[in-house]
Amino acid sequence: MRYTLSLSQQNALRLGLVFVLFEILAALAVGYLLMLPMARRATADLTGLMVLSAQTWSELPPATRPAFERELLASHGLTLIQEPPVGEPAVVWQSPYLHELQARLAGRVGKPVDMVSLDRDDAPWVWVSLPAGGRTLWLGFPASRIGPRPLVAAGITLVAGLLLAGLTACWLGQRIVAPIRRFDDAAATLGRGETPALLPETGPRELAALARRFNRLARQVQDLLEARTTLLAGLSHDLRTPLARMRLALEMQQRRPGRVWVERLEREIEEMNRLVGDVLGLARGLGLEQPVPVEVCDLLEELARPVREAGAEVRVRCSPLALRAPPGALRRVLGNLLANAQRYSRDGALELRAEIVGTTWRVGVLDRGPGIPSEQMEAVFRPFHRVDASRSPATGGTGLGLAIVRQLAQANGWQVWLENRREGGLAAWVQVPIASADRPG
Repeated sequence: MRYTLSLSQQNALRLGLVFVLFEILAALAVGYLLMLPMARRATADLTGLMVLSAQTWSELPPATRPAFERELLASHGLTLIQEPPVGEPAVVWQSPYLHELQARLAGRVGKPVDMVSLDRDDAPWVWVSLPAGGRTLWLGFPASRIGPRPLVAAGITLVAGLLLAGLTACWLGQRIVAPIRRFDDAAATLGRGETPALLPETGPRELAALARRFNRLARQVQDLLEARTTLLAGLSHDLRTPLARMRLALEMQQRRPGRVWVERLEREIEEMNRLVGDVLGLARGLGLEQPVPVEVCDLLEELARPVREAGAEVRVRCSPLALRAPPGALRRVLGNLLANAQRYSRDGALELRAEIVGTTWRVGVLDRGPGIPSEQMEAVFRPFHRVDASRSPATGGTGLGLAIVRQLAQANGWQVWLENRREGGLAAWVQVPIASADRPG
């Protein structure tokens, strides 16, 4: 099985690589722009001091030389001897500083100089031979005088940086992985058909936006599951009524044959067919349909024509408007709202109104019916919910018309709502984003 790094491990690896690259670049910049110029200046000063000290010592009277040697050690940390130094060889890193010092001394005296490292007083010393006054003098200084140790400093900072990068990556990984794990648990719960707890919509902007979308999706899935349950329960309930009446009609047909029982059977079959058709329409409500240009005024006139022929009064008030929308979905939404208004309107006076309000376009179906109690404004969009408790198709329909309207509106990004009119009656509005609509030029 292929091993896959966790998010924390991947972040640690990336941060470590970035830090190593940064450390290399920083070391190069500090070395060439800061330490190298300082080392050259320091070696130049030490070179001049050592050459001058050797020349001065050779020119002094022998009686004053010991005092000069003591002053040189006390003031400048240099020891001057006439014989080659003795002692155990010491391990001293041949830093660029020592190489630069040896090169500068050779340049000052005009020939190569010897440089050795020996232990003195349990500490490593560096000795350099310098010609002066016809003899060779040895000047030494402790290796600790060199001071800067760039490789040690680079190694320490590299190790500390990698450790800090790893700890930071683990901390960031936990901060990022924790909400992802919550998403995973919630998605698994949703996949089992259960209702997950809503995710906290806090934290970074991207995670908060993702949590909002997931919560919206969870609520929509829950609504769909509830709608499915309601749909199946309502369908089974509503089918029992015409089936019972059909059974009664068949028994009466056997006892007292007559055309009236056959006509009743035909009506019950038609009612069942209408109910099944509405259920299939609700199930197909999320089918995608390509938007095409639609002349809103022509569509409203077309919907109003059969209603007028049925004897109802329908007035169309429409601002000239061209709309890109799925024609079948728009026609069905408005048709269902118009049929619902026609069923409940007292005097048959209906109005279709299309207008632009602010930055939105909306079309309304207005009637003079009894209206709907405010507490049922949202409930009527649920499948098989009827304001009329009698559940009679003659007065309340199948209870699926507004459910189909809401489902089609949601599938196409529209908004639909109901409101009672102040002058009496109900107004059903469908709102479409203004980007989908254009005024004709």
